[in-house]
Amino acid sequence: MEPELPPLLAALEAEVVACSACPRLVAWREEVAATKRAAYAEEDYWGRPVPGFGDPGARVAVVGLAPAAHGANRTGRMFTGDRSGEWLYRALWRAGFANRPESVGRGDGLVLDGAWITAPVRCAPPANKPTVTERDQCLPFLRRELALLENLAVIVVLGQFAYQVMARELGFRPRPRFGHGVEVEVADGPVLLCSYHVSQQNTFTGTLTEDMLDAVFGRARALADRSGQK
Repeated sequence: MEPELPPLLAALEAEVVACSACPRLVAWREEVAATKRAAYAEEDYWGRPVPGFGDPGARVAVVGLAPAAHGANRTGRMFTGDRSGEWLYRALWRAGFANRPESVGRGDGLVLDGAWITAPVRCAPPANKPTVTERDQCLPFLRRELALLENLAVIVVLGQFAYQVMARELGFRPRPRFGHGVEVEVADGPVLLCSYHVSQQNTFTGTLTEDMLDAVFGRARALADRSGQK
């Protein structure tokens, strides 16, 4: 059973799910949910903003880009129901952050231990490309969410979009160049750890391998464990 959220995180989740601030994203997420993909024609799509998911006591947060149209926009859980999520949850399981190696839908028994998964943009964007205005409109949700994860020691960013968002949030000046495995320490803040995104564009071409992803989450585990010993 998924852990019950503390009141402030639960209230934030309710705000996220009820949001309709970006007309283009609202129209797209609802169009996708109504027309569906043939393989999921019998399913009820979530079709709303997708909240973060995981352990409220997490030491590691994983930050992606936005829900996939027929993935999280269908299932209502971040990185659930698509190939990207298959890669991510297998890696989290191998690193000891998940009780099972797959995530198929809300209520499937998946529980995260020490990890939280979220994104800067909560609605599926057309072509997987939110505008700057949409990103900035949604950003306060991420800011508040991460602040409520009081034990947070590591933020794993999946891809350059997430890196740029978090580098700005954490005030990097100058901002180190993004690259897989790049690690940036922040005074009195979480360590930022970079990974290529688990998109099919990266995993199908070998730009990102399972060994590369395991190395990132192994490092995240080590950093999290080290912070817990202080």
